[in-house]
Amino acid sequence: MVIIPTTQAIHLAKKLRGVKKFRIIVPGLNRDGKRYFPDGEIYAKIPQASSLKGARVIVLHTGQPHPNEGLVELELILQILKSAQVKNLEVFFSYFPYGMQDKVFEKGEVNAAENLVEKLVTYYLVKKIYIIDAHFPGEKWVKKYPLRMISALPLLQKAGQRDFGHHIFFCSPDKGGRKRTGIQGMEKKRKNSYLSDMRSPAQLKKRMKNRVVGAVDDLLETGGTLAKFHELCKNNGAKKIIALVTHGVLESGIERTQKTYTKLYLANTIRQPQANVDVTKLITKSL
Repeated sequence: MVIIPTTQAIHLAKKLRGVKKFRIIVPGLNRDGKRYFPDGEIYAKIPQASSLKGARVIVLHTGQPHPNEGLVELELILQILKSAQVKNLEVFFSYFPYGMQDKVFEKGEVNAAENLVEKLVTYYLVKKIYIIDAHFPGEKWVKKYPLRMISALPLLQKAGQRDFGHHIFFCSPDKGGRKRTGIQGMEKKRKNSYLSDMRSPAQLKKRMKNRVVGAVDDLLETGGTLAKFHELCKNNGAKKIIALVTHGVLESGIERTQKTYTKLYLANTIRQPQANVDVTKLITKSL
């Protein structure tokens, strides 16, 4: 089994090097020994591509911290493999970019998430796509494609319970989180891909009072959602409030959450210095 990491996923590939069943191939550099040309364009090269025709090849990618150039590099790698007639090709997203634009919210928009998936499957002939905590698992269009949804939630919960005991009251900040995880929580309605409103259901107040509350969320950008969640939990009488997040997208939001919450448990699906929960065993198990 061959794993080819994009630049942004090399931190995960390094942790997979010790797994015997994986052969890691890092894309080559240009003649200057760099990943980028002077004008900022990205470069990819896989000299071994022609020898991979009969192999199972997984391209490992994370959509941050540079979602746009990351997708360009991903497509370059997939085109190299397609041209080399690699037939058993798969893609593993530790974090899926453009995942929040998973439907058409307003006239004139595009479902960017489905558009990317469709392109990978129909043009690059990708046989299977793995995604850790995608933002769109319940959408109807998902069933049309060979997607395998994976959750890092059990790893995050285990880490929280190790430090705060097994009586944590896990809670989701919105309806989407309840749909993705099955964990009850606040009533947050997403108006579009970046605006939302949050309210606290009355029935949660008694359950939170004098408890350790674990805020479970799939991604962390500005930290606004978790800040509001923390405020509502505090008003409901929570003793301590911890955050359990799969994807740390923006460092400013991560820092904001660390200052607000008793502790932040953050998976390393995206390379962030604050990440303290490792998902490489999850990747190994899934593959």
